[in-house]
Amino acid sequence: MRNSNSHHTELYGEERLIVRRGQPFIILLHLKPCNKELKLSEKNFTLIVETGPVPRTESGTKVSFGLRDSTVDSEWSASATNDPSGNTVSVSISSSPNAPIGVYSLTLDQGEQKTSLGQFTLLFNAWCSRDAVYMRSETKRQDLNQEYWICLKILDENPKFISDADKDCSGRSNPIYVTRVLSAMINSNDDKGVLVGNWGEVLDGVHPGTWIGSGDILRQWAESGPVRYGQCWVFAALACTVSRALGIPCRVVTNFQSAHDTNANLMIEKLYDEDGKRMSHADSIWNFHVWVDSWMSRPDLGPEFDGWQASDPTPQEKSEGVFCCGPSSLKAIREGDLTKKYDTPFIFAEVNADVVDLVRLSNGEIVKFRDSTDSNYVGRFISTKAVGSNERHDITHQYKYPEGSKEERRVYEKAQHHNKLQQLGEEPGLALKIKLAKNMSLGSDFEVYTVLTNNCLEARTCTFQFFADAVSYNGKLGNSCGFVSDKVEVPSGEERRLFLRLDYDRYGSVITSDRLIKLSAIAIDKQVAEYQKAEKTIVLDEPDIEIELLGEATVNQSVTAELTLWNPLPKSLQDCSFTVEGVGLTDGKPITARIGTVDPEQEAKARVKFSPTSAGSRVLLVNFDSNNLKNIKSFINVVVKE
Repeated sequence: MRNSNSHHTELYGEERLIVRRGQPFIILLHLKPCNKELKLSEKNFTLIVETGPVPRTESGTKVSFGLRDSTVDSEWSASATNDPSGNTVSVSISSSPNAPIGVYSLTLDQGEQKTSLGQFTLLFNAWCSRDAVYMRSETKRQDLNQEYWICLKILDENPKFISDADKDCSGRSNPIYVTRVLSAMINSNDDKGVLVGNWGEVLDGVHPGTWIGSGDILRQWAESGPVRYGQCWVFAALACTVSRALGIPCRVVTNFQSAHDTNANLMIEKLYDEDGKRMSHADSIWNFHVWVDSWMSRPDLGPEFDGWQASDPTPQEKSEGVFCCGPSSLKAIREGDLTKKYDTPFIFAEVNADVVDLVRLSNGEIVKFRDSTDSNYVGRFISTKAVGSNERHDITHQYKYPEGSKEERRVYEKAQHHNKLQQLGEEPGLALKIKLAKNMSLGSDFEVYTVLTNNCLEARTCTFQFFADAVSYNGKLGNSCGFVSDKVEVPSGEERRLFLRLDYDRYGSVITSDRLIKLSAIAIDKQVAEYQKAEKTIVLDEPDIEIELLGEATVNQSVTAELTLWNPLPKSLQDCSFTVEGVGLTDGKPITARIGTVDPEQEAKARVKFSPTSAGSRVLLVNFDSNNLKNIKSFINVVVKE
């Protein structure tokens, strides 16, 4: 217990020894009667630590060291004292702050006799100033995960370990290397990684929105291989869990309006035909995208690039032939230093790319929509969870300068190696805006409209179109929810409106569990070849889950949570269930209560019992699932008493 408290590993809940590098830990040797006169000298008391299948001194995976008067914090060392009773010897062992992480064997070499002293697990150490992952702020050092042994198994399954175990285990001393390996292994595209991605219809496996904890996914992977399915927030949550379990400080990051630039020109180009219909194009903008930042020094880049490093385990593009991304220094991203490793151009584009709308005319000529180059659309409200609370913490300023500022444009121009398209003139023209309804909850019918304003000196005759399409969070358009079109004459200085009613009977069957509808308004004046466009994405409001704890939560005593959700849909919900999970609350496993059918405008209600396993402030996560209403989540903070 003394070791686990000083090494901040008490939450791992294991009897085996788990310690952090660069910091002493204590072991007790119980002497046999014949060894009561054990002499503590460097000559007859040598310790050997080994990790990996082929430990070698040259690789740093095998180290021998004798006793000293006291341990040092720069290399493997040990000191020992005899207990006055003569029955035990207390040995203090300090590991190198640069040692590879992993499972170690510990052997005592007494010359003619070698004695195995067992195994211990060594992790990165955010509390050690000599460790590459050291963080000064105590409040930012997060609680770590209990599934550390599975996280080490992930490293052992990676192709680099399989091809050269010696080199891979030696590389585990470097958090840059470990983070890049995890970026590849959290997805299963090139290897036997943890998660299979699925952005389409889920016919087998688990829908990505159903997961409420990393532990269940990791255990399934350890038992039977790649788990089906995940999307970006699941990949990122897993990467954060595994990184923290190995001792690397890590946070989950959400980027709204996240660009996916496939041709590395730092622009997202949307191509339309001259009738305003979208033509296929590889570039896309995700409604949101989630990745992770990990904290470490960057001796390969220079001390000015130390700190948070972005990496993305969602399989989007290949890097060095493998589906992985990062780690990339946030300081390099912010300054547009695209030559800095790893994958900085791709992440820079995710938060900084300009968006341009293009029209391909019937003669093959490509022209721009008026005022279509938007430098402010991509990379909005970049967020992470605030330390010590459940509030959103905005970290946009860590990734980029303020939009429209001189610094932001300077950085973009520095990064932009491609010629920009010619800008259209700034003379007055048409303007479009989209207006939303006040109540846009799932299951309701509502009306939206678009406003076309003529700022020209003469009247304009336009084709006026208003589209509503289902859309996934990654920007992939689905089926139509509604469409209206008109040919209008707009006198100078006046406006025209186009209304579109969205009925649940129409949109309910085509939207995904993301509950997103994309609105697009287009005005076309072919006489002067002017095209104008406006877009907005609706996020339909979802019903709330009410969570009430019936009684106080006490360690090892059963407590009941009552869960309630109102069915807002005009049809019954089938196969309804609530699932709860919480670290220290549900013994690391989800608990599901199935309640069958819930009629329209009726309550889904269930009670779930669980027995907390550790005291302190905990979080109980709740997920509601059914055939027509999925991915509904909520949580409550639970204070568990001893």
